[in-house]
Amino acid sequence: MGRRPVKPWLATADRLSPWPQATVVVAGLGTSGFAAADGLLDLGARVIVLDESETSGNREKATLLEMLDAEVRLGPGSTATLPEDADLVVTSPGWRPSAPLLRQADLRGIPIWGEVELAWRMSLPDRAVPWLAVTGTNGKTTTVSMLESMLTAAGLTTSAVGNIGRPIVEAVLDEVAYDVLAVELSSFQLHWTNSLSLHSAAVLNLAPDHLEWHRDPAGWPDGVTDPMAAYAADKARIYERVRHSCVYNVADPATERMVEEAEVIEGARAIGFTLGIPAPSMLGVVDDLLVDRAFIAQRRDSAVELAKVADVVPAAPHNVANALAAAALARSYGVPPQAVAEGLKRLRLGDHRIQQVAERAGVRYIDDSKATNPHAAAASLAAFDDVVWIAGGQAKGTSFDDLVERFAGRLRAVALLGVDRQVIADALARHAPDVPVFVTDATDDGAMQQLVAWAANRANPGDVVLLAPGCASKDMYPDYAARGEAFAAAVAALET
Repeated sequence: MGRRPVKPWLATADRLSPWPQATVVVAGLGTSGFAAADGLLDLGARVIVLDESETSGNREKATLLEMLDAEVRLGPGSTATLPEDADLVVTSPGWRPSAPLLRQADLRGIPIWGEVELAWRMSLPDRAVPWLAVTGTNGKTTTVSMLESMLTAAGLTTSAVGNIGRPIVEAVLDEVAYDVLAVELSSFQLHWTNSLSLHSAAVLNLAPDHLEWHRDPAGWPDGVTDPMAAYAADKARIYERVRHSCVYNVADPATERMVEEAEVIEGARAIGFTLGIPAPSMLGVVDDLLVDRAFIAQRRDSAVELAKVADVVPAAPHNVANALAAAALARSYGVPPQAVAEGLKRLRLGDHRIQQVAERAGVRYIDDSKATNPHAAAASLAAFDDVVWIAGGQAKGTSFDDLVERFAGRLRAVALLGVDRQVIADALARHAPDVPVFVTDATDDGAMQQLVAWAANRANPGDVVLLAPGCASKDMYPDYAARGEAFAAAVAALET
């Protein structure tokens, strides 16, 4: 069969395009895949949904979509072959570019979008609202939560969407008339975008993570020669076509280089955030205050107070940096200073983010199960002086040498679990050979209990027993939350 001609209108498609003429394949029936399929059906497209997993949840979603005239194929082999009549593929973010279905689409010249790209197109031309977006290796969800709270405190109608959990398509199709959206974007999501033009965007930081996803050269842009560069290139996409402000981390030069290299809309500004005293066009910290020298008329010789450092909970350095990034995005949209402070005061972050679960005999037990890579674990370790560290899980191809070398002096002892526990143990042997290490091979609930009991015996009054795994959790737990709950349960089970 000959190659199917690409529909030319797809290059500039929006919500009002002739979608009934298109056959769209949705790859994956997760949260974003379901939302994408539902949105496309609403536009009148013919939709084919493919997913290898035939779980009860997927069967339930399939039934709902089939009632709306979608075709759904579930089970092993269902994604092996791209339908011949496909005009567009909308992929779930977890799918790698090397997936056979996506390779077939690429070879046939069929456009591949993610749910984020679809949502952006569906918002145009008549449902467009500004997006304030955040990416980075760590801190995305916290920063977007802070941003949403600031926007709400300013009296704006908003929603936190994207990688934070709620698909953007849902917000676009919502009956609510939003003023602005607070958007969290992962590198996976950004990889499959090509037309986003955000009001303002921030890259919080850049460190090795998800390198296993980015290891396939099939997904690398021109000039990229390794997985880390591919990961950075996808993060940098967030700045392309920005209209107002590109927010970068002064302490992370890679984020500033991304801004310098981005093709932005003329007039867009570069805005830095720093834990030090800010220069003009930056936000920073002066005398325990968060201050703005970017979005005021007299920024050359003055600053305006936005909030107190004490308004940030917890006030760990990396979290203050998150607050500054959120404030920069909020201020770029005209949020007044008092709303920044009020938003921070109102916000209480979710569980498993530097959360104290107990204090026993002068030892604090801290759950930061959300620290799923070395960079996040480093931010957590930096917040405490003397630590018994609990770590391990799926390392995702990352190294722990720099982390251990940097924090060896703070480690009183280390307890390890998970599939890649030896990766961390080897780094400790190289850079902190005198630090006591306990390693468990257990993979059941008893593993965390063993580690916590051992850690409790090693900790002295004034120490912190810190769960900051530096690894993903799914080798042993459904998610990072379940891992954090296992830690809290093990602490509660300690003999008093």
